[in-house]
Amino acid sequence: MRRVTIAILMACASPLWGQASPNMAPGYQQTYDRLLQQIRQIAIFDDHGHPGFADDSDVDAMASPPLHSSLRLRLENPELIAASKDLFDYPYSDNSPEHIKWLIAKKTELRQTYSGYQYFDRLLDKLNVATMMANRVAMGNYLDPKRFRWVFFVDSFLFPLDNSELTARNVDESVYVPLQEKKLKRELAQASLSSLPESFSAYLAFVTKILEQNRSHGGVSIKFEIAYFRTLHFDDPPEAAAAAIYNRYHATGKPSAAEHAVFEDFMFRFLLREAGRLHLAVQIHTAAGTGDFFIITGGNVLNLENVLRDPRYNNVNFVLLHGGYPFQEQAIWLVARENVYLDSSLMGLYLYPQDLAQVLRHWLLLYPDKVVFGSDAFPFNDAIGAEESDWLAVESARTALAAALAEMILHGEVTEKQAIQFAHGYLHDNAARIYAEPLQ
Repeated sequence: MRRVTIAILMACASPLWGQASPNMAPGYQQTYDRLLQQIRQIAIFDDHGHPGFADDSDVDAMASPPLHSSLRLRLENPELIAASKDLFDYPYSDNSPEHIKWLIAKKTELRQTYSGYQYFDRLLDKLNVATMMANRVAMGNYLDPKRFRWVFFVDSFLFPLDNSELTARNVDESVYVPLQEKKLKRELAQASLSSLPESFSAYLAFVTKILEQNRSHGGVSIKFEIAYFRTLHFDDPPEAAAAAIYNRYHATGKPSAAEHAVFEDFMFRFLLREAGRLHLAVQIHTAAGTGDFFIITGGNVLNLENVLRDPRYNNVNFVLLHGGYPFQEQAIWLVARENVYLDSSLMGLYLYPQDLAQVLRHWLLLYPDKVVFGSDAFPFNDAIGAEESDWLAVESARTALAAALAEMILHGEVTEKQAIQFAHGYLHDNAARIYAEPLQ
């Protein structure tokens, strides 16, 4: 999820967490209830989140202009008030300004009371989340490294040249591109450099140095948000072509759009090779994005197929964030590759449990060992933060999963024992396997 100016405040707070899929088949409700009780006991491995406070600029490497929010992220949705009730004992059933002030003050009080790692550790404990993969520019000193494992952004390495051609394309890029330039300056300073290296070989050495430093500081995966800038199809240009472009333009001049694309293609693949060498997983945003100019066809996850099926990256674990949504029905076939996984983050915030249940049913009946839960928890603002969005995603997934598995059992597609195994895999075991050990 991007940083967006959405007020996700609810008009009422009656919880909607019952059966996620209407099904009158005999025994359905009993099966659903029995499964949900067991599912709630599974400690979650959250494959994707942005833990942090709304005033923490390191929560994400991106930002976004305001947008028209989907129905579930609008004022009239009562679910997140239920979250605030559960998490903060919110005593009201409306979102009046004075009551929202109460909520913000309550969070401030708890933030002061539970200092250091305690605040977010308590959130994970409340939700029965064992581990969260933290997609952040840098880890906050209030996040427990034993519970939050760092996934760091690398898109900035694709944009070291004059990007004015990109910035001028639309209002979205005029926000996105300068943020990548700012991040690259920060990384240059991290490497004790005051300007870009003079040669392309030196630039690649700089990139490698940052990857190695971040890994030594706890990084376990790199993260691409590149779909916000261009198509997800990457050609395979030779290093000499990228070197000629860098050496010509790193100090002065403006590359053409075609030259930009060649350079980006090479750097994307270079980062994949380095991730494999350093035993870092690779997370890629593969869903529709925010903003008025996100090109959904270009961001179609199927554009990555030539990369995912490239044998040179057999030692890289790829995680396709957000399940390729809205192309999730096609994306599942990409995980036939041993080292490719789908995560359901974002969908648990956009889709209601009934629709999410149908996605999970399809996925689990095809490749149950290759799909993982992700929350995409994000601090939208002081009132509705990473806490509430995490709660919403977790509850969505649990109820949707129980509904999907109950239907599968009653249709004779799986046994109840298999269903529980699938639940453990989706909520914990599959993701834990991605980051546990390097591929050989």
